[in-house]
Amino acid sequence: MFILASQSPRRQALLKRVVNDFEVQPAQIDEHETPLTAPGDYVQTLAQRKGEAVAVQYPTATILAADTAISFQGTLYGKPKDRQDAYEMLRQLSGQTHQVYTGLWLMKDGLVQQKVVQTDVTFWHLSTAEIEQYLDQNEYADKAGAYGIQGAGALLINKVNGDFYNVVGLPVSTVARMLQN
Repeated sequence: MFILASQSPRRQALLKRVVNDFEVQPAQIDEHETPLTAPGDYVQTLAQRKGEAVAVQYPTATILAADTAISFQGTLYGKPKDRQDAYEMLRQLSGQTHQVYTGLWLMKDGLVQQKVVQTDVTFWHLSTAEIEQYLDQNEYADKAGAYGIQGAGALLINKVNGDFYNVVGLPVSTVARMLQN
């Protein structure tokens, strides 16, 4: 049995590229209980907490847990609280390069592997009108950093250095390699 410890529809769609048959079992953890640390450590800790929470219920299953966050100049960006929060995030990221981190936790055959994948994303310089136009599409609500690269958010991006799918929420090539081990 393979379990994805995430309710993210993007992660589910991406995992289908690697695993044909899996169940979705979101971890019931309070993410706010995880102290803010360095971005890679933070997402790794959250992925581990999610994976371990599901592993208690399914100790013999193969379990994949992941968490993604954005970091810019030492600040972690999660999902925006509201439209104004999303506006501020996008305004700060405008014309800048930020990092997208995904922590992965995989338990297979009782052994645990953990990895952190980092991708650099550079935004175009965005006008207030461009930001407002993007926000009007309501695509930002459930996305770290207030944008979705796989949708209209692609128009905000000048350059990606690293795994594109990491920015979407699941670095599929890394997951595939972890599953081979």
